[in-house]
Amino acid sequence: MSTPSSPHAPSSNASVPAPNAAPASGFQLFPLRVLQEKKERGETIAMISLYDAPSAVMACDAGADVLLVGDSLGNVVLGYDNTIPVSMQDMVRHTGAVVRGVRQSARPWVPVVADLPFGSYAGSAQTIADNARALMQVGAHALKIEGAHQSTLNAVQIMRDMGAPVMGHIGFTPQAVLGFTRVVQGRSVQAARDLWDAAFALQAAGCCAIVMEAVPVEVTHAISSRIDVPIIGIGAGVGCDGQVLVWHDLVGLSPQSLRFSKAFAQAREVLSQAAVQYVQEVHSREFPAVQHGWNLSDDERAAWNELTAEFERRDTSQSTLDAQENL
Repeated sequence: MSTPSSPHAPSSNASVPAPNAAPASGFQLFPLRVLQEKKERGETIAMISLYDAPSAVMACDAGADVLLVGDSLGNVVLGYDNTIPVSMQDMVRHTGAVVRGVRQSARPWVPVVADLPFGSYAGSAQTIADNARALMQVGAHALKIEGAHQSTLNAVQIMRDMGAPVMGHIGFTPQAVLGFTRVVQGRSVQAARDLWDAAFALQAAGCCAIVMEAVPVEVTHAISSRIDVPIIGIGAGVGCDGQVLVWHDLVGLSPQSLRFSKAFAQAREVLSQAAVQYVQEVHSREFPAVQHGWNLSDDERAAWNELTAEFERRDTSQSTLDAQENL
């Protein structure tokens, strides 16, 4: 079977705005409009998952449509084996950092979606609301949850009722990694039907978009072409309304490449070589050189030399007195 093309391919004469062009009227007030409007126009959504302000500036200036502060920061940045140990405190800190980076960029209207971490939307309605509020109040424009069980759909409704937009996530859901036996989901007709039902259930609950991860391309193509909300894929083929990759994967910082990812640069190699050269130049005293520091003016240098000479005379005198007292 041939690989499906994008379900909403734009016409060949469609105009594409420059990455740093000012947004259409209303995007600054309603930044999430970009998702639905791009789907309706047949334009692909480019989402990047990242965790800090400098990366956010670069991604926005490159033209990214939306940024995701993913709980993948657990295994990408914090050194955990998976996303399960990531806390609300972690997510609040990194979401705030990304939001500040967006505001420093040439495109400060780019929306930021923040993951609710493991267990943060499985408690009482008050707990769910408090956790959602914490991320929204540091600048997130929407929240992302995983799965489509009834408790998750209830959580979506709670957040929608308080005015918080929600993005869904189905297929391979990293917070449930310990319950999986394989990465790719939806490979049987029944499993694919379950994903279909999950996607439409999330839409009915009020999700503004859905991430589909590690799902056969035929399944995501069929769902994306029939559902109203945007489907953003990762390892789900070209037949989606958008794509998302982790920053460290797309710039080549990750130690290993994944089948569904692509390194568009070799940042790990560049940064590793920079670190090697730094260590070598420090050990050889080649760094820092004269141009990396500052000197006193001639007058201040003369006064300083006189002062340090006085210190040295005092030290010598004190040493002599101490020696005499010990006789």
